[in-house]
Order: sequence, then structure tokens, then C-alpha cells
Amino acid sequence: MNARYVVHRLLQSLLVMLGVTVVVFYALHLGGDPAALMLPPEASFEEIAAFRQAMGFDRPLWVQYIDYLSRLLQGDFGVSLRFQRPVLELIVERLPATLLLALAALSWSTLLGFFLGVVAALRPGSAIDFFARCIALMGQALPVFWLGLLLILLFSLHWRLLPTGGYGELRHLILPAVALGAYYMSAVTRLVRDSLIDALGQDYVRTARAKGLSEWRVIRRHALRNALIPVITVQAMEFAALLGGALVTEVIFSWPGIGRLAVQAIQNRDLPLVQVIVLFAAAIFVLVNLLVDLLYALLNPRIRL
Repeated sequence: MNARYVVHRLLQSLLVMLGVTVVVFYALHLGGDPAALMLPPEASFEEIAAFRQAMGFDRPLWVQYIDYLSRLLQGDFGVSLRFQRPVLELIVERLPATLLLALAALSWSTLLGFFLGVVAALRPGSAIDFFARCIALMGQALPVFWLGLLLILLFSLHWRLLPTGGYGELRHLILPAVALGAYYMSAVTRLVRDSLIDALGQDYVRTARAKGLSEWRVIRRHALRNALIPVITVQAMEFAALLGGALVTEVIFSWPGIGRLAVQAIQNRDLPLVQVIVLFAAAIFVLVNLLVDLLYALLNPRIRL
């Protein structure tokens, strides 16, 4: 891998994160006086003024941003107004639950989606292809909140097989993982099918067949490798989005992850916590983008900036 390419991508990522800090910081001031936004509606003028001064909101914006960036670089992400605890501590505390849910949802959706996509691509136009496309269409058409409620209705309330919510055991994980992964399974199925059909029609695949290689070897070593590049991109972005918080799923199933924490922070007007959660989600996206680009360069050495 070209070292210049790696350094270039690292610098790009740092610049993007710097831009994100600017957007997140100034977004806090777009809605008006941040002190009035954070305090309850019944707060007096004196209380708002005292809070504004205590938080430093009475200083010029550029001074506040320099101070904000300086504190971030020192690892000081602020204190939650609602929980009265460091926000970084709260996020680290919720991260394992979100990570577990994201990995479970992506694992089953990738395995099933990849299987259905390959089977459909090898028999385009067949009954199997039709079945796989129907599954994919259903998964993408059903909203997550509706599917989650349907799963609770069937498996928890009607058949009493699984709990409606909770955390800590495998039975708590099944329903939210299924609800969250359904859409991604459909996306993987369609993407693998289309990419593999396209790859199987390329000249290099015909050349490999002309050399006398077995069909399975042609698919595995030539077609699948190229078809996987867009799939890796989509999966990486999906994983990054899930780590930022699966808001609806975590709320429906009372899952104690970052998504539920974000909803609580918004409801409580806990803007310091909301800011850090947004920064965290953006950092995950930037990091995953960087890793995907580096992986591209490994899979295809011709890729350069």
C-alpha cells in the first residue's frame, strides 16, 4: 500500500473531524440562547443569566469555540446536565450494549443476505431468484418500528417465547437484532446479487472460464472478489450508523445503548451530552470511511487518490 496514500487519507480524516467540531459547536447556538434552551421553561431570568455566565456562553463565539476545541483535545468532553456525570463516561458505559446489538444484527443479516444474493445471482430469473428478491423487498419495505412492534406482538405477547425488552441474556437480544438487521439483510441480498451478476458478465470472468478453471473457482477467486467491494462499503457504513445509535430499535426494546441515551439527552435538553454523541457518531463514520478506503487499496492496488 502506498504510504503517501495513507498519509493523505489520514490528513483528510482529521480535517473532516475538525469541520464536524465547528458544525456541532455552532449548531448549539442556532436555536438561540443555549442557556435558555438547556434550562427548564420555568427558569427565572436571574437563573438563566447565572447559568450563561457559569457555562461561558457570555463570551464571544470564537473564544468559546477555541476553548471547546482545546478541552476536546485534552479529553475533557464535559459533564451531562441530566446525569451530572462526565459524558464520555456515560457513552463508554452504553457502548457495549450498542456494539453487541450492532454486531448481532449485522452478523445474521450479512450471512443470510450474502447467501440469498449469491444463490439468486447464480440462477437469475429462477424461482430462487424470485424468492430472494421478494425477501429483500419485504425487508426494505417494512419500517423498523413496525417490524419491532410486530415481533413483540407475536413472540412476546401472543406466543410468550421472548421478552419484550431488557438486557443481559441472549433471549433479550434476539428480537431487537432481528428487527434491526432485517433492512440490512435485504440491502446485502440485492447488492450481492446485482454485483455478482455484473461481475460474472465481465471479460476477466470469461477469460478465466476459457482457461478451463472450474465454475466454483471462477466465482470464488474472480467474480466474488470484485463483487465484494461495494458490499464492504455498504456494510461498513451500516456498522458505523449502528454504532452511532439505533434510536428506534433501542427505544422500542428498552435496550440500554447509545441510541436510547441520545433520545433521553434530547428529551432532557442535555445539549452537552447530545453534542458528544453527535461527535462520537461522526468520528465512527470518519474512522470507518478511512478503514474502508485503506481496505480498497489492499483489494485493488490501482486505487489511488
